[in-house]
Amino acid sequence: MQLLTPAFGLIFWTLIAFLAAFFILKKFAWPAIINGLNEREKTIADSLATAERVKLEMAQLKSENEELLAQAREERAQMLKEAKETKDKIISEAKEQAKVEANKIIVDANNAIENQKMAALTDVKNQIGNMVVEVAEKVIRRELANGNEQESYIRKLADDLTTTKN
Repeated sequence: MQLLTPAFGLIFWTLIAFLAAFFILKKFAWPAIINGLNEREKTIADSLATAERVKLEMAQLKSENEELLAQAREERAQMLKEAKETKDKIISEAKEQAKVEANKIIVDANNAIENQKMAALTDVKNQIGNMVVEVAEKVIRRELANGNEQESYIRKLADDLTTTKN
């Protein structure tokens, strides 16, 4: 039972040892511990502030990225629209140029046909004129007394000319 009821001397020396340890700790250990805790608290607060600032910056960067992405999409759509308009314009111009060229070719072909037609008509007229002159020359050279003989002779010459020309 002595352990449960300590003697006065034991209490006194225990109290003296406790107070000595308390003052030594208060003088040397606790200021360092409190400074360490304050520094740690300050570091944690700074880290939290930095994290909040970084979080805000990230949100701002995210919104800027979204704006840039939207702007890039808009520019891409504009470029595609301009490319389509340019393509349509080039196709339209090519069609118009093809129409103009086709019309020019048709006009040139019609002119060439008309020129060849006129040349052929002129050639036919010249041949007919030559035939008429030949027939008239042969009729005049030959003196015929009879009109029936003259007609038969003209028919014969005409037949001869048509068979020789074919």
